[in-house]
Amino acid sequence: MIMDDSALFVRLAQDPLDLLAAQRLRYEVFVAELGADGPMVDHAARLERDGFDALVDHLVLIDPRRDAGKLDHVVGAYRLLPSDRLTKTGRFYSAGEYDLSPLIGSGRRLVELGRSCVHPDYRRGTAMYRLWNALADYVLARKIEIMFGVASFHGTDVGVLAQPLAYLHHHHLAPPDMRVRALGDNRQRMDLVPATDLDARAAMAAMPALIKAYLRLGGVVGDGAWIDAAFNTIDVCLVMDTARMSARHRAFYVRHNAVQE
Repeated sequence: MIMDDSALFVRLAQDPLDLLAAQRLRYEVFVAELGADGPMVDHAARLERDGFDALVDHLVLIDPRRDAGKLDHVVGAYRLLPSDRLTKTGRFYSAGEYDLSPLIGSGRRLVELGRSCVHPDYRRGTAMYRLWNALADYVLARKIEIMFGVASFHGTDVGVLAQPLAYLHHHHLAPPDMRVRALGDNRQRMDLVPATDLDARAAMAAMPALIKAYLRLGGVVGDGAWIDAAFNTIDVCLVMDTARMSARHRAFYVRHNAVQE
């Protein structure tokens, strides 16, 4: 289904209804659609939530034609944790999967991205583009220097994902000063296929759209993937220098508007 998305707009969550609607959307996408679970998932109320939700900024895409009272009005979401909040949270969400010391030790302004999702009915329109534009505004307004966060492949079968994981390792590995490293027993090497045996077409066909978007904006990946059995995913950590992202984003924005006009 292709929805008319002309009325959509993006804002930071303003009240408990916005947050609950974002958690409802996350449940429908991550739990019902993709098979995730977690200790704070509320199956009875159909809410996907965790301990970070009260502390982060929630960027929400609103369709005002849908019923807010039924938690139906949020059709896209992003979760943002700027580094100046670390005094409250103690750590970033992805610190449970990756050693983030190269980023934290850099002294640069950081923001962690997570829980990105769009309602299925809006995925073929401009929903993700609108979220990206609002994210760019957020980053520029707060003088963020590095964006990072885990992005996921659905499923935990490493063999099925050998080509895209190896492609990321061989072609988009972060430089040493930004190279976070997957931790613990859930760590998975990504160089599963030699560079000479890569099938670039197959690798890109298996690459999630969100990861492709990060790569187009200059994103690079950390050392190793992380198998998240609870979320039924294999995660990679994407890192982006926002000076580079901003230039690419502006160029994309100009091209997009030229086409639309």
